[in-house]
Amino acid sequence: MDISFYTHNRNTQRRSTGTATCTSLRMWKTIILLFLLALWAESSQEQTSQDGTRNKTCERVLIRSKRRWVLNTFEVNEELPGPYPQFITELHNDKHLKHSILFKISGQGVTEEPLNVFTINETTGEIFLHKPIDRETYSMLRVNFDVMDKETHKIVDKTLTFDLEIKDMNDNKPTFKPEVLYMNIPENTKEGQLPILLQATDRDEKGNDNSRISMRIVSQEPALPKISLDTSLDEKKQKLAKLVFSGCFDYDKVKTYKMLVEARDHGIPSLSSTATIYIHIYDSNTHAPVFTDLKFNTEVLEMETNKEILRIPVQDKDTPNTPGSRAVFAILKGNEEGNYKIETDPLTNEGVLTVIKGKDYERTTLTELEIGVENEEPLFFCVDGKPVNPIPKNLNRSNKVKVAVKVIDVNDPPVFHNKIHIVHRVEEEEPGEVLYTPTVTDEDSDPAKIRYKLGEDPAKWMSIDPQTGIITLAKKMDRESPYVNGSTYTVVMRAIDDGEPPGTGTGTLVINLGDKNDNAPYLTCNPSVICGNKGDRVRVTAQDADVFPYSGPFIITLDKDDQELKSMWKFEHTVSEILLISLKSLPYGNYTVPVKIADQQGVQANDVLQVVICDCGSGTVCKNQLPRSSTLHISSIVIILLAILLLIALLLYCFFCKCGINRKEKIHNFMEFLQDDGIQTMVIYKLEGEGSCKTT
Repeated sequence: MDISFYTHNRNTQRRSTGTATCTSLRMWKTIILLFLLALWAESSQEQTSQDGTRNKTCERVLIRSKRRWVLNTFEVNEELPGPYPQFITELHNDKHLKHSILFKISGQGVTEEPLNVFTINETTGEIFLHKPIDRETYSMLRVNFDVMDKETHKIVDKTLTFDLEIKDMNDNKPTFKPEVLYMNIPENTKEGQLPILLQATDRDEKGNDNSRISMRIVSQEPALPKISLDTSLDEKKQKLAKLVFSGCFDYDKVKTYKMLVEARDHGIPSLSSTATIYIHIYDSNTHAPVFTDLKFNTEVLEMETNKEILRIPVQDKDTPNTPGSRAVFAILKGNEEGNYKIETDPLTNEGVLTVIKGKDYERTTLTELEIGVENEEPLFFCVDGKPVNPIPKNLNRSNKVKVAVKVIDVNDPPVFHNKIHIVHRVEEEEPGEVLYTPTVTDEDSDPAKIRYKLGEDPAKWMSIDPQTGIITLAKKMDRESPYVNGSTYTVVMRAIDDGEPPGTGTGTLVINLGDKNDNAPYLTCNPSVICGNKGDRVRVTAQDADVFPYSGPFIITLDKDDQELKSMWKFEHTVSEILLISLKSLPYGNYTVPVKIADQQGVQANDVLQVVICDCGSGTVCKNQLPRSSTLHISSIVIILLAILLLIALLLYCFFCKCGINRKEKIHNFMEFLQDDGIQTMVIYKLEGEGSCKTT
């Protein structure tokens, strides 16, 4: 019987006795009832019934369960050196007071991974360890303990589940990721943190000395500038650090640094590892470009443009073809009018000075330019191992130079006061009229010695006086000529001086040509198609090479005063179009309609309109242009009849000629031939060996 439960019944009995004020009979009845109830509960607990559900319910309701397991401290150090097996702990359970029991274990380390770690003496409850455990693989193992009846092998107490903690040993050294680190750093890196992150980890248990890491720099080659560790970045079990430095890197002296960094834990014994860092310094702009000379001189021809006139070399000690050595030139003074530009030759790193707008010798004979140079990358300056900013002024003076540009006088060409002169004329004017008298000056030559000639006169309508340049009309001008562009005719003239070499100036004469009514109108829709199956009219259009008011709208009429023609056709004029109307149903065929066309000014022209009347089907194009009927001229009919009669005569002559056969036989044979031919049979002449035919 459960002792706690029995005590509870005794207390209940005393309370019941103390509070009863009735007869002693009721007290004894209560005692007997409680005694019987206790006996039933005890038997209910130990009874093994087939109705498991009912027994569980009774136990849950009537019995307060207590744990009877006794388990000594159960912890295991990782990586125990042995020998194995090693005794760990011993289990006890008070069920052995009423049963002959056996102990069983299961779970991790027994029936689950890692296997074959623990065993138990089933009789005594002693637990043994059979091999070392790696805490970094299994930091905790969950083991189940059961007590069983030795005879029935049935579990007689609740399963005890116990979490076995593996105690950490300092068996892992800190490791760097990666162990070898390569980094490229520009020479002009400013003091402070370098973009290098060191990371070390330790697999031992976090939060204790075994995984607490300290870093230090073991060695640095070369020693300057001094590089140290910033270890303020810690995250959980990881150890993070950055490299910091003070001073300047000097690419010209040292190009590669090698550092050895150690990470050490605080376990016992302490473990450590190292990482190797290679820092490669690449060149930056630490040397300003310097001109190779103090002053440069060059010259340019007067009014010359788009020509290279000078190349300016510079020296730079930085690595070639890098932003720190590539030169950038600029004109600082003397180019206020924008006559020059300077660019960098990417192959030679020289400054290329070019004139882009000509200088007039009569205004300027000498120009002095101030040109500066710097690099694409800003200059980084370091003195005594410390960066200097701003750059000293005396250093800036060395990257400026003076360039003297001398303007060489050349023969200036003659200049037309009016480079473009416009005149208005009407076409078809008589030749001989003076159209233009130019005014030309020349600063370098005698104007009297200038000679003139035409540069462009595509229609050859002009003539020019070689001494004065006067342009005279040589031929009548036609506004409708293909050389006239939009009523404009252009003539280019040249003035040539006597310089050495001769200078040539050009001027342009633009003639705006007015129109005359010198072109007759003409039809533009020829031939025209009338779809006889759809209508009896067609649109007629005309055109005139002249322009308004010497062109349309046009008036179109029948040209001949022919009554038969008037009975067939008529023209109808509307606001927007002119229509030719068929006055009666005409057979399909081709027709010619003589017309007369007049423009706005009454200038007339005769033309013939070709009209096709046909069946267009469902479209607008003739489907079949063969006429329904046709008429032949009388002479054609007579010729056809005479040809037929001649053919008949020739046939009769051939059949009635004298060939050794009498006339009756010939007639008979001819009739038989006709009859046989009608029924498609062979004709037997039996005339072999006969002589030639003779007319009888």
